[in-house]
Amino acid sequence: MSLLQQETTDTAAGESYTKGTSHVILATVVAAVLVSIAVAIYIFMGEKPPAATGDILEAWAHPMHSVSSGWDANGAAIPKEEVDQVLLFTHVRLHNQSKQAIFLHQIVANATLADGIHSSYAATPTDYERIFKAYPDLMQWHAVPISPDLTIQPGETKEGTFVCSFKMSKSDWEGRKNLDYSFNFQYLPSLTLAPKGQITER
Repeated sequence: MSLLQQETTDTAAGESYTKGTSHVILATVVAAVLVSIAVAIYIFMGEKPPAATGDILEAWAHPMHSVSSGWDANGAAIPKEEVDQVLLFTHVRLHNQSKQAIFLHQIVANATLADGIHSSYAATPTDYERIFKAYPDLMQWHAVPISPDLTIQPGETKEGTFVCSFKMSKSDWEGRKNLDYSFNFQYLPSLTLAPKGQITER
């Protein structure tokens, strides 16, 4: 075999090797695209609507400023204490659109102030009723309470009012940047809802 023939053979082998490499790269790219499409279809087909939906129908606040009497239970003088508090009353509607019962176990109101997020857990229906006994002036706004710990059956809708308490002044409350609610369900992602209308003060 001549030197010329040897060079020609080596060149042909190199071209063949390069072509083979190109096919491997192309096949890898195509395979990656197909896998990505398959994963996307799987995720899309596997996605389900959230089990719980809801709406904040109304929210109103009652700022309170109180000063202690300056006397203890035995009649001894003690320093007076000033307390600022905001009671947040919220009327909510929750709906179970799944095929299984869902279990609410916690309601949290989150108020965003300049110094960060302040959170408050919803009171039980028993404590809700106690507030109206302690402050009879609020009785005109009394409504059916909803428990932060309840079961909602498939297709069922629950509606009611709960109250949260924030230890802050009226001015701090009015200066909030945001307000939303977290409804935490067992074994399910939490449902976040925000008031649609203005929060009034009463």
